[in-house]
Amino acid sequence: MALPTYTYTRRVRYRECDPMGVAYHTHYLDYFEEARTEALRSVGLPYKSLEDGGIIMPVVEATLRYRASAYYDDLLEIETVFAELPRVRVPIDYTVRRTGEEAVLATGRVVLCFVDTERGRPVPAPEVVRAAFETAAEAA
Repeated sequence: MALPTYTYTRRVRYRECDPMGVAYHTHYLDYFEEARTEALRSVGLPYKSLEDGGIIMPVVEATLRYRASAYYDDLLEIETVFAELPRVRVPIDYTVRRTGEEAVLATGRVVLCFVDTERGRPVPAPEVVRAAFETAAEAA
């Protein structure tokens, strides 16, 4: 079963760069969050609706490998791949490129965990999440 892949496009802003015009390294995690939020929205899961339903998804692991620099005003594509169907945890892989180029600027992985806000404990993925991912996987 193929899982959803989502490509998010965004431009490197001036405020995200160091004095040399290079995108500062910590902003890649922000790029990942933006891409992940829109990827979830694309399968019918706006993050706010999960929160409103009593589920939060904190990051429990993050890795990032830099291969080349992104610069001010570069248009980036952040490919977001759900590595497996969500269970209690959701691993998500990312690849960052300049739009229209094959060279990889960075890769990373973020793992989220479903947490019930009332109990503050990890829980299995809610049925609405599993159903959305199964539907997206069937359409892929």
